[in-house]
Amino acid sequence: MARSSSKDTDEQLVERVFSGEMRAFEFLVLRYQHRLLGLIGRLVRDPHEAEDIAQETFIKAYKALANFRGESAFYTWLYRIAINTANNYLVSRGRRPPDTDVDVDDDEQVDAQLALADHDDPESFQRRDELKKAIDQAIAELPEDLRTAFSLREFSGLSYEEITEIMGCPVGTVRSRIFRAREAIDNKIRPLLEPD
Repeated sequence: MARSSSKDTDEQLVERVFSGEMRAFEFLVLRYQHRLLGLIGRLVRDPHEAEDIAQETFIKAYKALANFRGESAFYTWLYRIAINTANNYLVSRGRRPPDTDVDVDDDEQVDAQLALADHDDPESFQRRDELKKAIDQAIAELPEDLRTAFSLREFSGLSYEEITEIMGCPVGTVRSRIFRAREAIDNKIRPLLEPD
């Protein structure tokens, strides 16, 4: 039996699963589990629920692997399953699925701003904590479609084209959703970034 390694492509690992090497799917799980947890965590906002949903996502993906035709990247297909599983989970619990996604670029911009303003005094720690809470709250308040697009871009680092495949909408719509999400977040945190 051939050994799988971290250098194998997703497609090679999928082919190995089809050839009967079940361990190859474990490598796919290891490759994407943290990214999926981050994405799902942004959607459901509870780490324990996110873990359950991630596990369910991988189970669904394994069972549906025969349906994966390679028309899109494996992780795009997997992310689509994760988003649908998370949304179905929230609906089954009587909760509204998130209306928007979180964007990775916004998070990086905030991190950069925090790094510039990073001082060791208690006041700067308090301001940083307030800013993080405001960002998290602004993201949570986004409509589901905006939060999802934003999260896929900013936290998962997916391209616009990959997000288009996952969300099933035109690239212009994805760009618009990400722009609107960033604008909404910016409007919420701008007062915290202005000098006193």
